[in-house]
Amino acid sequence: MATTTFGKGCHLHLIDGSAFIFRAYHALPPLTRKSDGLPIGAVAGFCNMLFRYVEDNAGPDAPTHVAVIFDKGSHTFRNDMYDLYKANREEMPQDLRPQIPLTRQATEAFNIACKELEGYEADDIIATLACQAREKGGRVTIISSDKDLMQLVGDGVEMLDAMKNKRIDREGVFEKFGVYPDRVVDVQALAGDAVDNVPGAPGIGIKTAALLINEYGSLEDLLDRAHEIKQPKRREVLTEKRDQIELSKRLVQLDCDTPLDFTLDDLEVKDPEAAVLMPFLAEMEFRTLTRRIAEKLGVETPAIPEAAPAQEAPQQDTPDFASARYDCVRDTETLAAWIAAIRERGYVAVDTETTDLDEMKADLAGISLCVEPGHACYIPVGHRDGARGDLFGSDTLAENQIPLQTALDLLKPVLEDPAVLKIGQNMKYDAKIFARHGVLVAPIDDTMLISYALHGGMHNHGMDFLSEAYLNHVPIPIKPLLGSGKAAITFDRVNIDDATKYAAEDADVTLRLWQTLKPRLHQSKVTTVYETLERPLVPVLSRMEMAGIRVDRDTLSRMSNAFAQKMAGLEAELHDLAGEPFNVQSAAKVGEILFDRMSLPGGKKTKTGQWQTTSDVLEDLATEHDFPARVLDYRQLQKLKSTYTDALQDHINAETGRVHTSYSIAGANTGRLASTDPNLQNIPVR
Repeated sequence: MATTTFGKGCHLHLIDGSAFIFRAYHALPPLTRKSDGLPIGAVAGFCNMLFRYVEDNAGPDAPTHVAVIFDKGSHTFRNDMYDLYKANREEMPQDLRPQIPLTRQATEAFNIACKELEGYEADDIIATLACQAREKGGRVTIISSDKDLMQLVGDGVEMLDAMKNKRIDREGVFEKFGVYPDRVVDVQALAGDAVDNVPGAPGIGIKTAALLINEYGSLEDLLDRAHEIKQPKRREVLTEKRDQIELSKRLVQLDCDTPLDFTLDDLEVKDPEAAVLMPFLAEMEFRTLTRRIAEKLGVETPAIPEAAPAQEAPQQDTPDFASARYDCVRDTETLAAWIAAIRERGYVAVDTETTDLDEMKADLAGISLCVEPGHACYIPVGHRDGARGDLFGSDTLAENQIPLQTALDLLKPVLEDPAVLKIGQNMKYDAKIFARHGVLVAPIDDTMLISYALHGGMHNHGMDFLSEAYLNHVPIPIKPLLGSGKAAITFDRVNIDDATKYAAEDADVTLRLWQTLKPRLHQSKVTTVYETLERPLVPVLSRMEMAGIRVDRDTLSRMSNAFAQKMAGLEAELHDLAGEPFNVQSAAKVGEILFDRMSLPGGKKTKTGQWQTTSDVLEDLATEHDFPARVLDYRQLQKLKSTYTDALQDHINAETGRVHTSYSIAGANTGRLASTDPNLQNIPVR
């Protein structure tokens, strides 16, 4: 029974269950089957996503109500309007079909409301619940990236693309469609939808549709005035295809009056019950997830039967991680023996441990190597005694380490040997570390890029994620070793025995991932993509990053000063308009002046009682008063100054005088390069 009546102050999360399922299914190939042979890969991914959702939404902005919404079947009222609706959709994969009901069971096992309705799509249920919640004064977050749901965004309703952790508000919708949410349906009606087989207006795409709707105000006005359009072909289409366009609008328009047999109160958030959740996870044979959730809930991990071997899994004699042997190499004789083993094997997984994520600043603490699963080593070369800032020898190198240059001199020939393949996870980082010490590592293989070539649409190609997905193993976490906050240390201060276990395991995991993933390139017919596009870019991007980008500090400084002067002028204007000095950067104070003192219309408060002063609110008011317009100008200059002209100066390397951004091949599923630390791809041109 519900204990909270939904209303003002409540926050409803609506999860697009179908999107979760298909993302879980397509993120990885069907690796996992139960011991009885039932495919459960999509269910495993779905459960991991639900668990991550529960973990990520436990803070101060946690939802009070939540539901996962599913499609009930393929036939809906839209098929009655247009029998070709979604006629082009491919058949559901055979191995996914038996997993669909299991995802419903999973949702209920997590104690989350699971809703669907015959004859209606999940989007219609989401639309109805969102409208009901908004009418009752609550907030709504729709967890989906489905463009069809963007017509619901507006006051009190936003979307969240969970895979990208990106929130979508009115401006985000405008960026996608070129119109605001209330006109998305009109644009979709004109542009049609090839995926759902919505016909639209032939020859008119999203951009043209947005231009037309912005010019004429609405689809109805556009069609009524189609005779005014100058382009003959466009005029003819809008005139002759009017019935088809109007049908398309009915097809894309979400139904906010779906007949539901439950209320918002029934969706109140409930904690998972171990007595229900743990048996389900055990029945699904999810070892890693079962253990993690058992620890979270403070209960014992139930016994799980042995699973069927995964497709292309490591050989039966591959040692498990519990019995792995990780050596600490502290003398040149032992290192020479490892180098001999590498040459005999013809390949080696290699990883570096450093003091900084910025390769241009990082000091090398140690190197790990692995030539066979279950046997790896760590070579400490830069570990120090004591904590940073300790007066008693904090900069003294720890005893029994091979000197850095000696280790590099021994490793350089094999790391540069064209007959020995060097395998890494995000090899670009390690290659740059070695390059700074005069070692040019080649040839290389990169498990992160192999994963990207196999599954470009997947948003996570990190080692920990791949290890859990393919090896059913959770690697040793770094955070307990380094600590956090003021007590955090760098890796060179980590105890060498602890560092050995962590670093050697990383190399071991990398080698096992390579043995698991590399054969799939041929099976998935993407070997050419990886060998001719992805892998050759690693040394190119490494050189680009090390060369850096020339930045004129003086010009940036002058721009920052100019922005500061303009901001000071705007601040003075705002003080005059307000009639008193105040903190322009205080959103609460700006809201108080706008709505309490000036009594401007349209003010809305957040659940904490403060007036909303987002850019959307200020833009609506800017046509009526100078004050909100000046606040917008001030904030724009402040963003340019803090995000670009000041921040870029902070990223200039003291030694090179250049900005050394990082280019990521696997950072965008569109195939383009992504630039981070700093982001140089989104800098305004003016």
